[in-house]
Amino acid sequence: MTKSPPDAPDPLPKPLPKAEFGFPGPLRDQLVAAVLDGSKTSTTGLVADYEHEGDPLPVVGERELVVDSDDRPVGIIETTEVRVAPLADVDLAHAVDEGEGYTTVAQWRAQHEEFWHGAEMRASLGDPAFTVDDATSLVLQRFRLVADLREK
Repeated sequence: MTKSPPDAPDPLPKPLPKAEFGFPGPLRDQLVAAVLDGSKTSTTGLVADYEHEGDPLPVVGERELVVDSDDRPVGIIETTEVRVAPLADVDLAHAVDEGEGYTTVAQWRAQHEEFWHGAEMRASLGDPAFTVDDATSLVLQRFRLVADLREK
């Protein structure tokens, strides 16, 4: 068996990490459709969720494989901006760019708090009493769709 020199490029590309929007079901289907039609170009995650899962925060230039509710790859996104900010600092542009029809930050916040306080998220975090407040650290990610992998 021969070995490649240490500075040679890896002949096999690494698999892309998954971008999973919400939990499988109607919400994920709605969010993935918005990514694929270009109306969703931002997303918000809890720093606590990344820490609980042991996942690194997104990095500008990183690409992720968008999966649907059946875990099928349907697109590839590339991160264009990442910032960590408290919940109180989410602005209208970020809320609107989530592609869910929000016209105010208050609408965006109410829907996100309902999701974050839901049984699925609390179970995922292993904390049945998890709550958010103005100081909760969020990951505000912007991205662009670079490939639509659906069969035409």
